[in-house]
Amino acid sequence: MLTFFLLSFGVLLLDGATAGWTTSHLFCVYRSSLKDPLFYLRLFGHVLGHADLDHFLNNMLLFLVIGPPMEEKYGSVPLLKAIVLTALVSGVLQCILFPGVALLGASGIVFMLIMLSSLAGGGGGIPVTMLLVAALYLGDQIYAILFVQDNIANFMHIVGGVCGTAFGFYSAYTRPRKKRTRQRAMPSCTRPSSTPLQSCV
Repeated sequence: MLTFFLLSFGVLLLDGATAGWTTSHLFCVYRSSLKDPLFYLRLFGHVLGHADLDHFLNNMLLFLVIGPPMEEKYGSVPLLKAIVLTALVSGVLQCILFPGVALLGASGIVFMLIMLSSLAGGGGGIPVTMLLVAALYLGDQIYAILFVQDNIANFMHIVGGVCGTAFGFYSAYTRPRKKRTRQRAMPSCTRPSSTPLQSCV
């Protein structure tokens, strides 16, 4: 999580130093020729790019709150795979569904983590917290798609949430379960009636 944050911050600094060239050419995804090698970098690197400092802070504040507990629970490598998969899926769908629009920012990753965290407490089945978060979150995003005109890619937020949900269920079903071990009975402590009282520890 810290590495992702530092990479995103470095990309933001590069954006200012190059007057936006690095962000537009390397860290936002849009439909382009498959022969362009930078296209494949943009498919994954767009989650590191941000339009400005406010955009960066809005994403990173949530990211740094939710991300570390998820990394502790699932591990760095599995969570990295979830981030890479979410970036790829959102990048490909952006090119297919919205060919004339560029996508950048870590909000899809943030919403992936939000849905993942809502599943983290489930001991089996579907947690009520996950259902509540999904209802509120999906409802808000669908409302924004239909009635709010802005530059926020709400559909990709939904994609991130779906990826987080899928990863959470996948992890729950593939994680090795601890075998129950029989506990040896503790020896009972007895004393002869003729001996003085003693404490047992």
